[in-house]
Amino acid sequence: MPIAMPPSESSSRPRILFLGKDILYNPDVYKRLNAHFDIIQPPLENLHREPFLQHLRDGSWGDFQAIMRPSWHSGNEMQRWDRETIELLPQGVKVFASAGAGYDWVDTGCLAEHGILYCNGAGASTEAVGDMALHHIISVFRNMTQSASAARSVSPEQFHTAHHDLPAISYNPRNHTLGIIGLGQIGFVIAHKAYAACGMKILYHDIVRKPLEQEQAVAATYFENAEEMLRQTDCLVLATPSTFSGRPFITAHNLNLLPRGARFVNIARGSLVDEDALADALEEGHLAAAALDVHAEEPRVSARLAGMENVLLTCHTGGGVVETRVGFERLAMENVERVLLGREALTPVNKHLMKKDESMVNGHDHGHDGEANGTA
Repeated sequence: MPIAMPPSESSSRPRILFLGKDILYNPDVYKRLNAHFDIIQPPLENLHREPFLQHLRDGSWGDFQAIMRPSWHSGNEMQRWDRETIELLPQGVKVFASAGAGYDWVDTGCLAEHGILYCNGAGASTEAVGDMALHHIISVFRNMTQSASAARSVSPEQFHTAHHDLPAISYNPRNHTLGIIGLGQIGFVIAHKAYAACGMKILYHDIVRKPLEQEQAVAATYFENAEEMLRQTDCLVLATPSTFSGRPFITAHNLNLLPRGARFVNIARGSLVDEDALADALEEGHLAAAALDVHAEEPRVSARLAGMENVLLTCHTGGGVVETRVGFERLAMENVERVLLGREALTPVNKHLMKKDESMVNGHDHGHDGEANGTA
């Protein structure tokens, strides 16, 4: 079991600060980790912001070289990892590996300034988020929210109205354009599912164009200019990470670039969307429907959007499956293990911002990989 206080200063083994509850799914990986490193696991009450910062100031946990947070549902009681927090870390910290695909809660740029590699749970939630996105895409074309609401009302009149009226405003996704912002791992899986299952035409914008082989796999068309893509998009999907600054991408300006009657899906981060501008576009009829798994002020949901029958809302459960939890936990431990042993990290996020020790990370580009949902 991990220890709550630092081991003897005479120990020569690297130390890991373990944030959160005990390992649940990957005991074999934890056993391997425990064989090579000293693991310090503070009690959860010490992880709230003020106690956590005070323990860092006091050096209560000694000079640790790595931080791991294997579970998204515990270990971040201190909330945002900002400059105040990061500057209190020991100078020898090399890596911070966390569950979750999104990283808008941690200042990865500040970590890089201090020589700390940040690794996320990229890949663990990809399949689940892709499935959720496909559900949302089909819903906004087929008006599933209205149909489900009418059925649950147990009102014969509402049932009849939905049965009679919805077909006049519903469409198959096939042959419609799906514009994706961010064709990283999750974005590509969404594209593949929509292309293979629904016959949609894939458009995408990313800061880096993907290899031709990847584009050809889903017959994707690349747009260097996002605004040009928006003008040709029947259904827009956000699959790009938010940043620590939290500036929105979906604004009134960008929404107005979409063709009238377009649809919108967000499985990325709520902070990417100006929800009032989205509600305005829906009320004005410029957008036909929207679906959001993530929200700007979670766990609070926009009352305006919640009152609209043409809006599907879910509770940030895009990556919420057991397989995701297993993968998050494993990746957090394996990233820490690999960096401390001088190997390449599996899912580095801020490598491109690092100024030293780049030999410890691999060449994968995760800076715009769309790993923004998961259960994170």
